[in-house]
Amino acid sequence: MPANPDRVREILSWYGADSPGTLANLYRMLMHGRLGGTGKFVILPVDQGFEHGPARSFAPNPPGYDPRYHFQLALDAGCNAYAAPLGFIEAGARDYAGQIPLILKANNSDSLYGGADPIPAVTASVDDALRLGCTAIGFTIYPASGARNDMYEQLRDLAADAKAAGLVVVVWSYPRGSGITKEGETALDVIAYAAQIAAQLGAHIIKIKPPTAHVEHAAAQKAMEKAGVKTDTLADRVRHVVQSAFDGRRIVIFSGGEAKGVDDVLEENRQTALGGGFGTIMGRNSFQRPHDEAVELLHKVMDIHATTWPTS
Repeated sequence: MPANPDRVREILSWYGADSPGTLANLYRMLMHGRLGGTGKFVILPVDQGFEHGPARSFAPNPPGYDPRYHFQLALDAGCNAYAAPLGFIEAGARDYAGQIPLILKANNSDSLYGGADPIPAVTASVDDALRLGCTAIGFTIYPASGARNDMYEQLRDLAADAKAAGLVVVVWSYPRGSGITKEGETALDVIAYAAQIAAQLGAHIIKIKPPTAHVEHAAAQKAMEKAGVKTDTLADRVRHVVQSAFDGRRIVIFSGGEAKGVDDVLEENRQTALGGGFGTIMGRNSFQRPHDEAVELLHKVMDIHATTWPTS
């Protein structure tokens, strides 16, 4: 993939409050893998075993029960980084030390609790991330949950410690809970708001879901109509979301979501790239496929992000 040093330098310039250590780790992520030097990201996340359970996550491709499988898949595909909870990272960190940037997922929730409001537990620390040679910590917030303020405060403290240690902060910002409808979880106004909240809480990289055309709140609908915000295509909607993350001066990447067909995966990534998204963090659509098929798909996704740039 053709490198673009000016673009990498531009992205780093957005984080002027950060230490050389944090910028060095962000640079490592920007420069690693097949997309290294392009300013784009494809990250493999495997927190689903904790979040959804082992059978739902790994039964479609049984080699995935072994944590080392995912390290190797991320390497074989040329991902920018690999993200997972504490146990999975510990199970492979020594064997794969220094071979790929690691993101330690520092909070998690499980699907055994059926309450309306997700309440994730803090499951790892900055010290764990440093001990395991990680480049970054990851943290999920659930705007619209009744427990959101606790999550915001936990993230504030963890992000401060991570930045002091020279680590990058990656925030999964997923609106969910009793304060919102099911349709509203991916509504355009809500996803844009979620990106803004993550940026305000100090995220370097923000992971969100692709937004639908639904608008949840009447006040947002009125403001968007007055401003002439386009919502017809996914690219239009992504453009609005990226603008909401400090006018595009924060890295915004999109989740892969539930397993879907290859054509749907590729078109979704094409649309997010056209809208100015920086890439994807794609789990089930990769590790639930056989190894070679997953690598081929990830390469196609990377090719899209390397060659597709925003349209106005």
